[in-house]
Amino acid sequence: MKSTILLFLFIACSCLSLLGQGNVHTQSSQYQWPEDSLVKIKLEKWRDQKFGIIIHWGLYAVPGIVESWTLCSEDVDWIGRDSSIAYDDYKKWYWGLKESFNPRQFDPTQWAKAARDAGMRYVVFTTKHHDGFAMFDTKQSDFSVANGPFADHPKTDVAKHVFEAFRQQDFMIGAYFSKPDWHSEFYWWPRYATADRNVNYDIKQHPWRWNQFKTFTFNQLSELMHNYGVIDILWLDGGWVRPLETVNDEVRAWGARIPPFSQHIDMPRIAQMARKAQPGILMVDRTVHGAYENYRTPEQSIPKVKSDYPWESCITLGNAWGYVPNDQFKSSTKIIHILIEVVAKGGSLLLGVGPDAQGLLQDVQVKRLQEIGSWLKSNGEAIYNTRTVDQVQDGETFFTRAKDGTRYAMVRLQEGTALPTKISWYGNAPEKNAKLTMLSEGIALKWKQSGELTTVEIPPSLIKKYKTYPALVFKY
Repeated sequence: MKSTILLFLFIACSCLSLLGQGNVHTQSSQYQWPEDSLVKIKLEKWRDQKFGIIIHWGLYAVPGIVESWTLCSEDVDWIGRDSSIAYDDYKKWYWGLKESFNPRQFDPTQWAKAARDAGMRYVVFTTKHHDGFAMFDTKQSDFSVANGPFADHPKTDVAKHVFEAFRQQDFMIGAYFSKPDWHSEFYWWPRYATADRNVNYDIKQHPWRWNQFKTFTFNQLSELMHNYGVIDILWLDGGWVRPLETVNDEVRAWGARIPPFSQHIDMPRIAQMARKAQPGILMVDRTVHGAYENYRTPEQSIPKVKSDYPWESCITLGNAWGYVPNDQFKSSTKIIHILIEVVAKGGSLLLGVGPDAQGLLQDVQVKRLQEIGSWLKSNGEAIYNTRTVDQVQDGETFFTRAKDGTRYAMVRLQEGTALPTKISWYGNAPEKNAKLTMLSEGIALKWKQSGELTTVEIPPSLIKKYKTYPALVFKY
């Protein structure tokens, strides 16, 4: 059976990676600004970072499949499990991957260095995905990386070493945590079948069991908040675990069943504990709008219009969030173009990169990150610490401003084409007689104004030097 499962999943993984985004979260117009002064300070610091990495790593890296979701018994194409394999047998096989997860080459310093070289400034690490497998040394469950063949390794407490490696690179630290836990008997009770992503019993009829789950969740989060150093962001996924009264059209659009009762895990109590242990920590209770969604997280997409509310687009480098063999990775130019648009519209980019089963990034991933970082070294001034302007873009030219009022025009160039001799855009004109420089060179260029049209001349020497380039940035 195992070989059949692996063969099917290997064939389907690329499709799953793309179609698995059918459960994505879109941007919302609702937002509630925090009142806590320490949270406000940290939120503004986070808004200055602009570029982060989210790392999905867990049992699903062993067979190289879409993270956790094949455990879910929903009848949707993007989950795509082989229907010839009995569902209960599949779940037993998946849970059994615990005995195969033994990443002896696990090297979080490689991850942190690659992210720093990319110009990233914050990290979000999956301490536990929906499958319930904890990537930290939890005392609440035996289903963790610390209870298996990796238990004797000096870095068995994976989250601890990931966070330490990124702190050494001066990153803001984020802990991803799934609110649902499909392995917990208090969420998926073995007494009943598991029909979908939701709790598989009626909470109103079994309040004791749900209270046990709330206690279990609180205790695991308390471990993360108290035992793993300074945490800047608590990034809570699994937005269907929420009070019933918060269900809205966004949630209904996911297409999943909505139970007639609340899956309420007591966020006020969790937030109070977290902020006592980690003063100012940002709470990101994804899609549950209100006091515990300090910034919004549209997934695999960029909003059509700008927003001055805090938000980030979480988008994958490849097609999958985690490691999938033969994944197709976006070009560095594509990621740079995404970053430019996201930042110009007021957001941050959280780029998904998944290590393999041995705990290493692939050479192609490292290469892409280095290429992105090379562009940011010369042009990052137009990205970091910036805010929006009234006119976000003109065609392929996007605009930002520094806090002192300096303007930047970021011109995305078509991949594989030579630099043009002239660059033009409408709106956001420099002031009369202003000095306009090409940021990567630090040299002033000739420019002229005709009505609303600004035209910049690119000298032949620069065209020859740069040949092809992801984007030119002008400062004025």
